[in-house]
Parts: sequence; structure tokens; C-alpha cells
Amino acid sequence: MSIQGSHSLGPANGTLSVRTGRTGAVAKVGHDLSIEVTAWSARLELGADASRSRLSLDADSTSLRVRAGTGGMTELGEDDRANIEQTIGDEVLHGRDIAFRSTAAADTGEGLRFEGELTLDGSTRPLAFELSVEDSGAVTASATLRQTDWGIKPYSTLFGALKVADEVEVRFEGSLAQSR
Repeated sequence: MSIQGSHSLGPANGTLSVRTGRTGAVAKVGHDLSIEVTAWSARLELGADASRSRLSLDADSTSLRVRAGTGGMTELGEDDRANIEQTIGDEVLHGRDIAFRSTAAADTGEGLRFEGELTLDGSTRPLAFELSVEDSGAVTASATLRQTDWGIKPYSTLFGALKVADEVEVRFEGSLAQSR
């Protein structure tokens, strides 16, 4: 890894987002959502040896904002977005903070594979994902997780005929900021 050292990440130099899908008998009326986490911070330590690299992330679960909704029978309006955001905070994540702490890192040849523990809605479980860092400082990472692995029941409406898919994708895109 050519960009060694300590790096601070947050909304000023990156985007942390969640993508959801839909399922159920009337899935076509719902929307696939693109949700941005607007209050978060991370610390990425890149060592000369990949095994010395570390990553920690903290996010405010009440800061999730719906940025887009695709599919569906009608356009996703501002009231819909506000209702979804409130539902995420009140019924899905219950206002509890989100945290990731790496426990191991390894060089994949294309980047780093981080293993660690993710805390969601008060439940902590293992999570592994790959992170790519370019010489320019551009960094990307993504992980797919199942909500039920953390004890979260995917949101449903219309008596269960429309549900958020259990698997959601979490993605980060940004650039490194060297810390002193």
C-alpha cells in the first residue's frame, strides 16, 4: 500500500450510502432506495504491512436521508422520504448508533480485506469486506449484509405484501485526508 499513515474519513471527503431492494407480492409498487448516512466519521490506519492496518467507523443512525427511490408505480415524494427516514429511525434502527471495528486486515492484491465487528441496532456481529485505495487517494468499499443477521426485521407494509429485501448494500466512495 503506497499511502501509509492515519486518515480521517467523513462526509467532507466521502459518501457513505445504503441501497435497499424490495420484495413481496406487490413489490412493483415500492421503491428501491438510495440512502445517505449524513453524520459519520471513520479512522483508517494504513500500515506498511497490510496486517497492521486498522479501520473504525461510527455513524449516527438518525442521520440517514433518502436520496433517491427507483421503480415503483409513482414518484417518491418529499413526504414519502420523510416518512421513510422516520421509520428507519423509529422502527428499524431505533435511534441506536452504528459502529464498525476491524479486528484483522489482509492484502488481497487489489486492496485490503477487513474483518471486524459491526454493531447495528444494539447487536454486534462479524462483517468482512474489501476496501480499495488508489495511489491518487481515491478509496471505495462495499459490503452486503442481511438485516436479520443483526436481529433486524426488514420493514414491511400492506400486511407484508411489500417488504424491504433482507440484503442491503453499504457503500463508501471518497478520498483520503492525511491526519497529523
